[in-house]
Amino acid sequence: MPTPADARAFVEGVADARRRDESQVLLDLMGDISGESPTMWGSSIIGFGDYHYRYDSGREGDFFRVGFSPRKTALTVYCMPGFERYGDLMGKLGTYKTGASCLYIKKLDDVNMDVLRELLSRAYVDIKEIYPD
Repeated sequence: MPTPADARAFVEGVADARRRDESQVLLDLMGDISGESPTMWGSSIIGFGDYHYRYDSGREGDFFRVGFSPRKTALTVYCMPGFERYGDLMGKLGTYKTGASCLYIKKLDDVNMDVLRELLSRAYVDIKEIYPD
């Protein structure tokens, strides 16, 4: 759920200097891709854009289109369509791990930033097509 907390202030408060700097890079990157302002979702996740989803099961809710969280062990980047459709990019991205819709990056130097930009740009467009406004 979105909160009124200031996402930029949250990033400025990240204790680890590298993680704070990387979070600033992701704030700028995702803001540029989405054209949206950052919004805090809960206490530690920053999202851009939002959408309402409704599954065939009847479950529904709201979520952001792209986002990230500066976790201690890794930056968690949320790519809501998942990664299956982006195989052409994943092999060129660099060093990372994935979950269903989570991309875990230990440090941004481990990934190709041009490929990350393309991945997030495509994911943003794709989730808009799946769940239009």
